[in-house]
Amino acid sequence: MLSPRALILRGPGTNCDQETAYAFERAGGHTKRIHVQALAQSPSLLDDFQIFCIPGGFSYGDDIASGRILALELTVRLGDTLRRFHERGGLVLGICNGFQVLLQTGLLAPDCRSGHRTATLARNASGRFVDCWVQLQAIPGNCVFLRGLEHFELPVAHAEGRFTTADKTSLQQLDAGGQFVLRYANNRDGQQTNPNGSEQNIAGMCDATGRIFGLMPHPERFIEATQHPAWAGRLDPHADGAGLTFFRNALRVIGKDLG
Repeated sequence: MLSPRALILRGPGTNCDQETAYAFERAGGHTKRIHVQALAQSPSLLDDFQIFCIPGGFSYGDDIASGRILALELTVRLGDTLRRFHERGGLVLGICNGFQVLLQTGLLAPDCRSGHRTATLARNASGRFVDCWVQLQAIPGNCVFLRGLEHFELPVAHAEGRFTTADKTSLQQLDAGGQFVLRYANNRDGQQTNPNGSEQNIAGMCDATGRIFGLMPHPERFIEATQHPAWAGRLDPHADGAGLTFFRNALRVIGKDLG
């Protein structure tokens, strides 16, 4: 049986590519970090992979808006390549800055109304960069990355993570389509942990097929129990972190396809 292979996109300003590659490898996959310019020059490189991941960071310094320049580059230079990749069954994952990119490419929430985006990630309601751990609730539906997950914790670190839509109709349509598969939840004291003011506490969403997924929290930063700030005396130091399940799920699905 062939081993699943994940392409981790690199670019100016990305800074989570090594951690993300390690997470996929820890889950049992093979990875390669490829610069966006190299992929744009040779789009056929993607033919050797079954998973395409855009990691976190500050691509192109987040000039103009978070993820905007990288999204334009992917749309103009690799749009057809990514669509074919998805059509042949490839999985696409966008983490934090990668989620911002996916929304701006239209891969997650395509809109037929004059090319306007239905959803975006705006500046946090607090106007500040947030760096903390949050409680999350998964409603997996057909999202392949979230299978087996329900309530868990992950860290967030962003300044533009407030999910918002163009209008109430767009919000209702995406919700009705089962695309809001990950939400911020209450902590042990019953306090809401929404760190950015997202509509409906949305922390992540998938496309209609469940094979493209974007989220603001960082699963690659919690693949081992000791990465949690309160692990001592509370978690088994040899246990896996909740984030590792994301990567194992992706590899499991691809493994079945390859098998």
